[in-house]
Amino acid sequence: MTENEISNKVIGLAIEVHTALGPGLLESAYKECLYYKIGKSGLMVSKEKPMPLIFEEVKLECGYRIDLLVENKLVIEIKSVEALNDVHLAQILTYMKLGNYKLGLLMNFNVARLKDGIKRVVNNL
Repeated sequence: MTENEISNKVIGLAIEVHTALGPGLLESAYKECLYYKIGKSGLMVSKEKPMPLIFEEVKLECGYRIDLLVENKLVIEIKSVEALNDVHLAQILTYMKLGNYKLGLLMNFNVARLKDGIKRVVNNL
């Protein structure tokens, strides 16, 4: 599957989670439920994937962790905040650059309609 096909499937699953739970929960609740739904759908998914930083040939464990990584292609960063801002975008872009990933989804579950809380992020490698 391509990154776009994976992202379309994941967005559908995320909408199912949001419809069932609604806004207002902690980020961790949405992450666990989406992780479960993605795995159940047959896609390979990793949770809290560590992302080391390479600096001058030294591998540094800085505590960077991708919320969800689907099929080793799609980075998902989950939020439950009043509004997405530039810091959230910078965070997912950092993960994408460190892992050399092309596509990411920044998802804010603290909205009335999840469609309004999803930002598709492309890394122009």
